[in-house]
Amino acid sequence: MNKTRDKNSNFCCRNFIGGEWQGGSSEILNVNPSDLSDIIGPVALADRAMVDEAVAAASHGAEVWATSTPQQRFDVLDGIGTEILSRREELGKLLSREEGKTLPEGIGEVTRAGNIFKFYAGEALRSEGGRLDSLRPGVEVDIRREPEGVIALITPWNFPIAIPAWKTAPALAYGNAVILKPSEIAPASANALAEIIARSGLPEGVFNLLHGRGDDVGAALVAHSGVNAVSFTGSQKIGRKIAAVCGREMKKVQLEMGGKNPLVVLDDADIDRAVSCAIDGAFFSAGQRCTASSRLIVTEGIYGKFVSATTEAMGKIRIGHALEAGTQIGPLSSQMQMDKFNGYLGRAREEGAKLAFGGPEPAISYKGYYVTPVLLTDTDNDSRINREEVFGPLASVIRVADYETALQTANDSLYGLCAGICTASLARAADFKNRVQAGMVMVNLPTAGVDYHVPFGGSKESSFGSREQGRPAIEFYTKLKTAYTAP
Repeated sequence: MNKTRDKNSNFCCRNFIGGEWQGGSSEILNVNPSDLSDIIGPVALADRAMVDEAVAAASHGAEVWATSTPQQRFDVLDGIGTEILSRREELGKLLSREEGKTLPEGIGEVTRAGNIFKFYAGEALRSEGGRLDSLRPGVEVDIRREPEGVIALITPWNFPIAIPAWKTAPALAYGNAVILKPSEIAPASANALAEIIARSGLPEGVFNLLHGRGDDVGAALVAHSGVNAVSFTGSQKIGRKIAAVCGREMKKVQLEMGGKNPLVVLDDADIDRAVSCAIDGAFFSAGQRCTASSRLIVTEGIYGKFVSATTEAMGKIRIGHALEAGTQIGPLSSQMQMDKFNGYLGRAREEGAKLAFGGPEPAISYKGYYVTPVLLTDTDNDSRINREEVFGPLASVIRVADYETALQTANDSLYGLCAGICTASLARAADFKNRVQAGMVMVNLPTAGVDYHVPFGGSKESSFGSREQGRPAIEFYTKLKTAYTAP
């Protein structure tokens, strides 16, 4: 592959406030993690004064957009979805270039973003409300939903267009104004989305984009008195801080904070399917998914066969430049993620974990954040590697005696985002769906991979607040009003 073939012209990320594109108070560079010599472009970072400006613009926009008709909202969101889908290859390439997903994954994520806007265009027409008879004769009771107002959306780098889409689309569909702050690690995809939204016909101030670091721009947005609600996807540590601020300020908050997801493999499982589920869930997208299978809980009768078949399959995985045809796993997103990955691997081995597969960095002709996927054995569920989210292509295998022990082990976690099971038993599958402590459950499927029209979220410390995606998103982005009328 020619080292310069995929180096495109610079993509400049700017801030969008009140219908106008603006520079910033400082600047950083967006770098391709597959090839560190490829500079995608400068990123203009906002400052606190620009946060105030964006909140003021959004406050005005919220008043206007709240009175829009369902047809107006449908037309805008449908148009946004149409343009995204028509440009999926171009935008997918940009996404893969800045984040490190393989090109098919990048195009797939952009397609998902377009479909999300299409879905919520339809939701804008399905206005929800009701009427009840009062206990008092002749009095009518109307129950209606109204927008929350100004919504701050703080999104991560690992799904740089899908997550901004699944927060922005319902916010707009239900009549709110938005201030989107994407991660500074992979901001170009959100910026490209903002350019599409800017052409969609929205009134000025309804959609705003701020680039900046979480501890600066993100913190200012969360604490701002003009922000009515905050939706955040990121780490548990930051999520807890945001929850504390929002609780103190009495504003609505929605948090998605990761997982330590189990995949249970029982003795009766189809071995090929189980290995496929493990490889997909644990290692694709370089393991940088909150729904990744990081704990592989395997019963004794199939344990040896599963480990052998999984390591054999891992040896066939092609690691390389995200834009190169045939690549199955691209690089990690940043030096910070690479250091975190290597740090967890080192600590796990110090604690006695055995390296079944992985170790040396792969031989790649580009300078980038490449690591070899890792499979660890001889770990127990109390090991640090099985308690904390690594966010990289690393999974550990935990040997258990039977199904009941597997279920207990799966539930023994602070997290509860997603859980999977591979089994031929319908009875065990049904029992697992009922008793596993997770917001999403997969049977004979990878834990990673959720449709865009269904609820997304977990239990325990994985999630806080109402669900994202699907119809349930209306719970966060609207508030109920009860109105009485007498003749």
